[in-house]
Amino acid sequence: MLEQERLTGEIIGAAIEVHRVLGPGLLEPAYQSCLAREFTLRNIPFQKELSLPIEYKGVRVEPGYRIDFVVADRVVVETKAVEAILPVHEAQLLTYLKLTKIPVGLLINFHEPLLKNGVVRRANTHSA
Repeated sequence: MLEQERLTGEIIGAAIEVHRVLGPGLLEPAYQSCLAREFTLRNIPFQKELSLPIEYKGVRVEPGYRIDFVVADRVVVETKAVEAILPVHEAQLLTYLKLTKIPVGLLINFHEPLLKNGVVRRANTHSA
């Protein structure tokens, strides 16, 4: 649990740096590219746009979903650049956590003037 706290702190720190440099108002892909660069600069291991196929009644259904980032195989990070985080955004994150069995997720909305107000952390209640 302490490792997850440290890791989520590093992720949020990287996102704050991206937000500090770019500010709000850009499109989501710009923040994703810059966040990937910031992860690299900070030696934070990640996978970007990780494919998440859906299995339905024994059959793999394509296309599945793409998770914005999986960090160190321990944290799902979904980025947004929207007016407000909606329940559907949180449901998306919770579904990704359930399907991947990853223990924790962060939803980061870069549209917020103060980024800390745009960070939502959720734990996976379905992880093994």
